[in-house]
Amino acid sequence: MAAKTMQAFCYEGYGGGAAALKKVEIPVPVPKEGEILVKVEAASVNPCDWKIQSGLMKPSIPKFPCVPLTDIVGVVVNVGLGVDDFKPGDRIVSLLHYWIAGGLAEYAVAPANQAVKLPREVSPVQASGLPVAATTALKALQLVGTKFDGTGKHLNVLITVASGGVGLYAVQLAKLGNLHVTATCGARNINLIKSLGADEVLDYKTPEGASLKSPSGKKYDLVIYGSEGITWSIFEPNLSENGKVIDLNPVFPNVVSSLEETPFPKKQLIPFMMKLSKEDLELLVGLVKEGKLKTIIDSKHPFDKALNAWAISMEGHATGKIIIEM
Repeated sequence: MAAKTMQAFCYEGYGGGAAALKKVEIPVPVPKEGEILVKVEAASVNPCDWKIQSGLMKPSIPKFPCVPLTDIVGVVVNVGLGVDDFKPGDRIVSLLHYWIAGGLAEYAVAPANQAVKLPREVSPVQASGLPVAATTALKALQLVGTKFDGTGKHLNVLITVASGGVGLYAVQLAKLGNLHVTATCGARNINLIKSLGADEVLDYKTPEGASLKSPSGKKYDLVIYGSEGITWSIFEPNLSENGKVIDLNPVFPNVVSSLEETPFPKKQLIPFMMKLSKEDLELLVGLVKEGKLKTIIDSKHPFDKALNAWAISMEGHATGKIIIEM
């Protein structure tokens, strides 16, 4: 039985960063039809969380006051009408709706169709990094037909910002898909990226890294681009005949400018928009259970220190996922 009130962190307007997050006591939400009430055990911070706070989707999203964070793991306490897949006591991982969120709290309401039961072999911390970051990596790789049992085509992929949350999953998933991986990251993380299976790793601060050229001369069938801003002229010479660039942080003016520079109809710049399916999350949880995929943790923070986690994410130098434990 859930309590009537709970502790949560929220912000009441755009901007302000970590300092704008205030600890409050609010009513425990009630699950509606198709929803489950979860006692949160762990949640992860993604850049999209604080970008929304900064006004990425203003003026319509979010509604204030806003309890942020979409990636949660916890134990089901109650279920709404029409929910037959879950019962109280089930441990689940879920992606909350970004326009509602609610994960930075003791309890959260999750959509049942975006929740997956966790096996005992998968810890809350490992699972809490999956919904946004791992799913983004998965969906981007699927755009070139990657099969994660290694039976697909042997293609060449470039993964930029490989030491970030998405990049670390992308390197692992690409190798499961039998792809040749070239990756970029800072010098301090080169050995980590190599240990995850990357075939070639470039320091992004060097001329070689800035050019994005494969040291072995390979042309990329796919580029997973995790930085902001994009210049087609840098990518085009490095792409295969049908190469695709997936822009994970599309900004409309940059996309329009790059599209105007793209005279090669077989080569594509694709602004990325993620849509999670329950099957995607089940696949990822299964890979973690089998030991084929792991969540690299930058740092873990207790609930009361959530502001520290938020600030570290905003600094942009985290290696892997930033986790808040309740």
